[in-house]
Amino acid sequence: MQAKEAAEKLGISQRMLRHYEKAGLLSVGRTVNGYRHYTETDLRRAARIRDFIAIGFSTRELRAMKACLADEGAGPCEGGIERLTEKLTHIDQLQADLDLRRNAVLQRLTALRRDLALAS
Repeated sequence: MQAKEAAEKLGISQRMLRHYEKAGLLSVGRTVNGYRHYTETDLRRAARIRDFIAIGFSTRELRAMKACLADEGAGPCEGGIERLTEKLTHIDQLQADLDLRRNAVLQRLTALRRDLALAS
């Protein structure tokens, strides 16, 4: 299928599909007239890439996990558990940082409201 149909089926833009290809994550065949032609295997791989990006992986990180993107890697893949665990740790660290920032904002907001109430 052509890029437009593939993008619609995946719920992403054609530009994103080209980005996956340019990043070295997806290798798509071409028709005689030079148009990209996506197979069902390409679509499954692109869907995995889309899903990994949606949970926070960068294309650079995904290049290190190429085995997890292929149909052969749809199950357990070399380094997959380690990489997912690292990503989870990173997300937990970001969440903790956001929680600290949120609490600081709440404390300042409470103090400001209190000071304004006392001033009136």
